[in-house]
Order: sequence, then C-alpha cells, then structure tokens
Amino acid sequence: QVQLVDSGGGLVQAGDSLRLSCVASGRTISLYAMGWFRQAPGKEREFVASNRWAGGRTRYSESVKGRFTASRDNAQNTVYLQMNNLRPEDTAVYYCALGSSDSDTPRGYDYWGQGIQVTVSS
Repeated sequence: QVQLVDSGGGLVQAGDSLRLSCVASGRTISLYAMGWFRQAPGKEREFVASNRWAGGRTRYSESVKGRFTASRDNAQNTVYLQMNNLRPEDTAVYYCALGSSDSDTPRGYDYWGQGIQVTVSS
C-alpha cells in the first residue's frame, strides 16, 4: 500500500509561483508513473501533468504547458509540481497520484494524495 501526502499549496496573487510536493511512503515511487490533477468547484477532476519515469517524457495539459513543471526525486520518494505565472483560473484542489501508466485520466491511477488547495487571486 502506498500513502501520498501533498503539501505546498496556499493563497497567492496572479503571477506568483508555488511548488507542490507529494511525499510517498510504503513503496518506492520509481515503480510508478506519476500524475498531477486538479479539481475546481463544480468541475470534474482534470489532468495537469504526468511522467512515466525519471528522465522520461513528461506530458502537460495545454492550459499549463510552459508554466508548470512536474518532476520527481526517486531518492526522496517525492514528486513535485512547480507552478509559475499562476492565474486565477488555476485555482483548484490539486492532487498527486501514482499508477502503472502516465495516463491523462484519473482512472489510470491507483494511489492519490489527499489534495491541497491552491487559490490564485487577481
């Protein structure tokens, strides 16, 4: 069993940056693809980024491409999401996830963090 704990969210202004962290315990993250998703109030959970393994291809949604960077540190058993030039429309609860493939759909992942709020004011 894998447990994931998200941290690093908060309230920022448009144009600011945040880095989300997601620490895994129970198994090494090197065995898994990682994903980041977000969910705004009244909306479905949407894909943000995914990566199959360290040094491999990282995919991004069009809405965050060029502003967000997903990465992993297998030695620290941690995945990260660096978010730059944040916009009000980035406001959502963000979730990290681990799974067997770098899917862009939530059902492709087996383990989820608890979610962390990111709020961007204009």
